[in-house]
Amino acid sequence: MDEFDDRHPRVTRRAVLEAGTVTATLLLTRTVSAAQGADQPAAEAPAVPETVDLVVNGSSRVMRLDPRTTLLDALREHLALTGTKKGCDHGQCGACTVLVGGRRINSCLTLAVMHDGESITTIEGLANGDNLHPLQEAFVAHDGFQCGYCTSGQICSAVGMLGESRAGMPSYVTEDLTKAQPELTEAEIRERMSGNICRCAAYPNIVAAIKQAGGISA
Repeated sequence: MDEFDDRHPRVTRRAVLEAGTVTATLLLTRTVSAAQGADQPAAEAPAVPETVDLVVNGSSRVMRLDPRTTLLDALREHLALTGTKKGCDHGQCGACTVLVGGRRINSCLTLAVMHDGESITTIEGLANGDNLHPLQEAFVAHDGFQCGYCTSGQICSAVGMLGESRAGMPSYVTEDLTKAQPELTEAEIRERMSGNICRCAAYPNIVAAIKQAGGISA
């Protein structure tokens, strides 16, 4: 039998190359499509809202919140307490500082559901009616603010900081760890307040205000 007769057509190199090119193209197309599909995030089921009871500035506030809601967004977006500022939203500037059980925290770094039933104090809750908190009065007296954006966080942080100092908690720069209560020198105040950033650089005035409120002689 002639191997090149019509019933058994000859396979040429050109035909092999063309077939290989088509096959490679199909495989590449399928690979790219699969990769693109893998890059697409799977559709997430909507989070089930949770009931959260926050005791904010002395009042119980019950809300239905997405469990992913930060404490900062709960205060600002759901309770309209906009004195607490959203600055960096990464816990680096301190503008969102509030007091939880008397301790200062960055409200942008914690979830509202984590504080169910806890007592939260914002800048709006520091004054007693028309009577300002001693730190608020001191900030006014010493011009401890300029644009004012960081001021609420600075004041809340200072309230917590003075409480920590009175409880005998040392800082990185505390020299005498045997004292029941560290002396609040200017270096101590600056170190303890270093988590609160003032873009206007009103730091000398802020330190002076904290000294006044803490009953510290200049």
